[in-house]
Amino acid sequence: MDCQSTMAMAVDARDDDARFLDLGRTVLDIEGRALARLRENLNGDFVRACRVLLACEGRIIVIGMGKSGHIGNKVAATLASTGSPAFFVHPAEASHGDLGMITAKDVVLALSNSGETEEILTILPLIKRLHVPLVALTGKPRSTLAVRADVHIDVGVTQEACPLNLAPTASTTAALAMGDALAVALLEARGFTSADFARSHPGGRLGRRLLLLTEDVMHTGAQVPRSQPGDSLDRALLEMTRKGLGITIVVEGDRVLGVFTDGDLRRVLDRRLDIHQLPIAEVMTRHCHTVSIGTLAAEALALMESHKVNALPVVDAEDRLVGALNMHDLLRAGVV
Repeated sequence: MDCQSTMAMAVDARDDDARFLDLGRTVLDIEGRALARLRENLNGDFVRACRVLLACEGRIIVIGMGKSGHIGNKVAATLASTGSPAFFVHPAEASHGDLGMITAKDVVLALSNSGETEEILTILPLIKRLHVPLVALTGKPRSTLAVRADVHIDVGVTQEACPLNLAPTASTTAALAMGDALAVALLEARGFTSADFARSHPGGRLGRRLLLLTEDVMHTGAQVPRSQPGDSLDRALLEMTRKGLGITIVVEGDRVLGVFTDGDLRRVLDRRLDIHQLPIAEVMTRHCHTVSIGTLAAEALALMESHKVNALPVVDAEDRLVGALNMHDLLRAGVV
């Protein structure tokens, strides 16, 4: 391949890169405008939908076909994880037995951009026969689904982000955003807290951050590095080495007098002090930071980070030493 051909290919590649960026920005612009329009048009229909969903004594049954079905699955998951019991039912399966999942205490949330999805319209009479409230999200306020719904929210967009204006892109983004808006509004109305969220996410990082307490991850008993104020520094260093937490806690009985850390050791060595004769009480850090038992592990982490320490004594309500916690414990527990 000659030099001229190589240069031409490089120019073509740069042109392609620029085109990719332009297309990406165009899609984000179109979808951003769709969301802005959705916000401007938010009205009493949204309030009525929230009231219907909030009054639900059973579960919110989300239905949708195709891409709307994928969005519906996510909306159902978001509702369920934020305090509004919900699950997704495929409308095609509903007409073949799954409609039995819907009870008279439920509310149906139907997603269809056209509002004319055949599989949803087929089961509308059965939903109405159960006297189940129907909330619909469509892009066509005069569609069959919109007209027959108890509450309709218009999530229509003026343009899809697809250059052919065919593939569901901006419309699915709008429906997803409206689903999030409903879920968050219900979350707030129910007084849903971070503790409630953690209970529904016990296996994830969020759950660990919101549920784990200091006592769940701290070292206790013989694992806690302890030194007496009269112990020589070299003896205290042996205790630090044996326990491997990068700290020894100087106590009198169960009362914490101070701590000695790796940082304190560096300062001692800089001063060329005799570690064999020097009492630990003379070089320990007094008035050290502690964390109380019952504190969230995430709060203990925040305390470590703000004071730039890697380990903390854990004390009870009467400031007695009950354990020790270091950064590695929090890492292993997935709090960091």
